[in-house]
Amino acid sequence: MVEPSSSPQDAFQADTPAQKRALSYSNTIHQLFVSVMSEKLPADRIVGEYFRTHKKHGSKDRRVIRESLFALFRWWGWLKKIHISEQQDESWFACLSLVAELEGHKWSQFSAAWREFANQSPEFNLSPATQALVSVSNRCAFLNLQFANISFCDTELLPAWFWIVSQVNEADKQAVIDAMCSRPPIWGRAQTLTQQQLIDSLANDEITAVASEYFDDAVSLGHKSVNLNAIAAYQAGELEIQDLGSQVIGQICAPKADEKWWDTCSGAGGKTLQLRSLMLRQDSSAQGSIVSSDIRRKPLEELTKRAKRAGFNGITTAPWKSDDLPVNANAFDGVLVDAPCSCTGTWRRNPDMRWLDDASVVTDKHALQLDILTRSAKAVKPQGQLVYATCSLSPIENEQVVNAFLAANPEFELQTVTHPFTGKQTQMLTIWPHEADSDGMFVAKMKKH
Repeated sequence: MVEPSSSPQDAFQADTPAQKRALSYSNTIHQLFVSVMSEKLPADRIVGEYFRTHKKHGSKDRRVIRESLFALFRWWGWLKKIHISEQQDESWFACLSLVAELEGHKWSQFSAAWREFANQSPEFNLSPATQALVSVSNRCAFLNLQFANISFCDTELLPAWFWIVSQVNEADKQAVIDAMCSRPPIWGRAQTLTQQQLIDSLANDEITAVASEYFDDAVSLGHKSVNLNAIAAYQAGELEIQDLGSQVIGQICAPKADEKWWDTCSGAGGKTLQLRSLMLRQDSSAQGSIVSSDIRRKPLEELTKRAKRAGFNGITTAPWKSDDLPVNANAFDGVLVDAPCSCTGTWRRNPDMRWLDDASVVTDKHALQLDILTRSAKAVKPQGQLVYATCSLSPIENEQVVNAFLAANPEFELQTVTHPFTGKQTQMLTIWPHEADSDGMFVAKMKKH
């Protein structure tokens, strides 16, 4: 863990308990921020490791630290114009106080202390917002009022290269920015229960869940953190946490109860479990089966545990051991290729990644994605389905890969699918984060002649 560049106590006098705690929080947040930016590792991982080794922090401490840190990344496109020093100076405290205003954090005594420290410098004369900041546009206006010599605009909240590699319609640009600067809810899926049964079960654990209007097995658990190990439905395998955008992929696959499917890049198997659940919803004794593959063994072991917890049979694993297929060719009714990608569609949950990555995270994967799709397609039997998906928002990883594959494999033909949130017909489906308060996702479905 990288140590902070300096200690705030050296330069700032804390006279009240609130100021002392604010300085302590600042020190920790700065340490974590520097670690993320220098080590180029996901903030979730660094924060998780920090809290595992620093047990002194209570739940309130963890909330202030974690939410302030992630807010810094969420608004860093603006804040980096203010914070030009690597040390903890007035500009650092300005950033901390501003994110508290931008996100409406409730710890006003600490944000007030950060603002007082920031205002020790003549260049800062920060004032709290006089009303709730509810949109990106009025947050931008608030900052422009605070800093007469700095200009802020909405598009800066996503890196410049994102706008180059992603084709965002001008009419949708503001909605995309607004979505990317907010946190999506925790989405769940009723795995073995009906939607209403799951909602009732969660209510028994004092968790309010709301049914999705789009899928009859999806529920929103809201934005509050939940302890999954304390939820009876999760422990019983009746609930799986899966973003609504991710659930679109299984819905597009639409496996029949007696079909044989291969999930080629399954990871820990969230979509494998969804496919099996969809089969069993059609027929509780569904004879269909799913083979799940990955180059990593640990995620496949986790999938096996999750399937056992849900009481699912019909799921087996076959790890990739070489370039050769780990399954038989021409053997599957459906093959799902959820390809490794830049994950730009998940930036709402991981705002740090937009500043840790550069355009190469998008442009460097095309050949790998096409290779995986081409190899996996050999397992599709005649009249079978091939589904290609990513959590990327760039055509370089999406449409361009599918078009290159189709050009070299004329035995496959694109299928028309219905956008589940807009009802529009399309052959290349991109789920944008603002459409249903989800992650971003891409999916295309092909049929083999």
